[in-house]
Amino acid sequence: MSQFDWNDLQSFLAMARTGRLTVAARRMGVDHSTLSRRIGALEDAMQVKLFERRPVGFVLTPEGEALLTDAEAIETLTVRMGARLHSHTAQLSGSVRIGTPEGFGTYFLAPQLSLLGGQHPHLNIELVANPRSFSLSKREADIAVSMTRPSQGNVYARQLVDFGLGIYASQSYLASHPTVVSRQDLAQHRWIGYVEDLMWTTELDYLPMVDRSIQPRLHISNVISQMAAVAGGAGLGVLPHFMARNTPTLTRVLPDEVQLTRSYWLITHPDTHDLLLNPIEEAVAACKVPNVGKFNQQFGKKAE
Repeated sequence: MSQFDWNDLQSFLAMARTGRLTVAARRMGVDHSTLSRRIGALEDAMQVKLFERRPVGFVLTPEGEALLTDAEAIETLTVRMGARLHSHTAQLSGSVRIGTPEGFGTYFLAPQLSLLGGQHPHLNIELVANPRSFSLSKREADIAVSMTRPSQGNVYARQLVDFGLGIYASQSYLASHPTVVSRQDLAQHRWIGYVEDLMWTTELDYLPMVDRSIQPRLHISNVISQMAAVAGGAGLGVLPHFMARNTPTLTRVLPDEVQLTRSYWLITHPDTHDLLLNPIEEAVAACKVPNVGKFNQQFGKKAE
């Protein structure tokens, strides 16, 4: 076997994780022809074929699967060495991908990314705010925010914050439908809920906790669109307070009877924990800086 370049191995990892040439090239910051050339050079050095082209994209051959395990081990060692050589006060560079639920990413983290960018101007930040979970072992993200604490896997998890949720409706909907006085009135109203098979965590299954007789008529896969539908008068919905509070057309329903709480967890890979955790936690913590007391009183408090 001939010697190969570290860039070739990184290109292999990017292709293995994305399955698409253009996406992998974008992640590596090169054009697709350069990425293809690097993978070809690695195949020549290894004297094996690493990928097969399929209609769905590029898939690993058995030889590629075998190399993937070793390549990830080399990547892990490289990241760990970098973490040991750099202090927490050193400026970070390269790319970091942060995977979050769409509500947290949009309303909490995105407005605070200027803090992280200002502290580390050479850091390329990718915020992926989608209604899904992220696998750190597959390097789908370097850091993830989740609504559940991982029960397995070699990861670090720390509770960031508890947040409250309640029932909301638009003023126009409430004005044109029967008054809600108690839980017994809820079942006769039109409800908005999640698309059941796209519910990426059981923590999103709010409605049975409100009333088991509730059957949503409108199913939406993400909370931002749900809030827009509720604000538009489509029905009642369970929304996080930190989102609904800034929408003047929304009114909380049964605030004393229905009070739900969920948590956000910060999850990091052991190899990047020491290098990345502090700067990201600083950015996340800054989300609550403007009015900590009010935030804690209304929407929960940060876990100790």
